[in-house]
Amino acid sequence: MAYPKSSEPLGLFGGTFDPVHFGHLRLAEEAMERLALGGVRWIPAGQPAHRGPPGVSARQRLDMVRLAVAGNPRFVVDAAEVEADSPSYTVPTLERLRAELGAAQPLALLLGADAFAGLESWRRWRELFALAHIAISHRPGFPIAPDTLPPALAAEFAARQRCDAAALRALPAGCIVSVEMTQLAISATQIRQYQAAGRSARYLLPDKVLDYIQTHSLYRNT
Repeated sequence: MAYPKSSEPLGLFGGTFDPVHFGHLRLAEEAMERLALGGVRWIPAGQPAHRGPPGVSARQRLDMVRLAVAGNPRFVVDAAEVEADSPSYTVPTLERLRAELGAAQPLALLLGADAFAGLESWRRWRELFALAHIAISHRPGFPIAPDTLPPALAAEFAARQRCDAAALRALPAGCIVSVEMTQLAISATQIRQYQAAGRSARYLLPDKVLDYIQTHSLYRNT
C-alpha cells in the first residue's frame, strides 16, 4: 500500500458498507478534496459493535469495497477489522494505525453527522481526539447545531471545531472540522430492499459491486 507523506492528512473511513455505494464514494472523494487529504483508507468493520449483524459476510463486504475503490489510486483498503476475531471498535483501530504510521502522521476520521451525534455511545470515545482529527460531513445548508448534541459532546465540539484544513496538516490529531457534502439520496438500506424485492439498483452503486451482488445472490432474503 502507498500512503501520503506525514504532512498530508490521511482520511480514515470506517463502516459496514453493506453494501458500499456512490454516496460513500462521493463522501470520501469530496473529503479528500476539501480537506487536502493525501488519501483515504477504507476500513470495513468485521463485527460492527453499534448495529446488528450485516446482511452478508464480512469477507463479502470487504470484496465489494475493494471492487468499488479499485479505480482510485488514492483510496486503499484496510482489511484488519474483517480479519480480526473480535468486535470492531474505533479506538483500538486508531491505536493500531498510530503504531503503524507514527505519532506525527495527521489522521482524519471521516464521520457523518448522525454518527458524530451518537459519539458518546462509542467505547472510549473521549480518547478519539488524542488519536485523530474528526471530519464531519453534513448536508448542504445543515451544519452541526451544537445545541442538538449531548452536553459533553457539545463541549468537545465547541472547544475543537475552530480548525481548518491547514490545522489538519499542522497537527496529528485533536481538531473537529465539518464539511458540506453533496447530498446523494442513496442508502445501503434502500439498496438491500431493492435487491430483496427484485428491483433494479443500477446507478446507485458501481456496476462491479452490483455484478458481485447479483453473482453471489446477496440480499435476496433481507
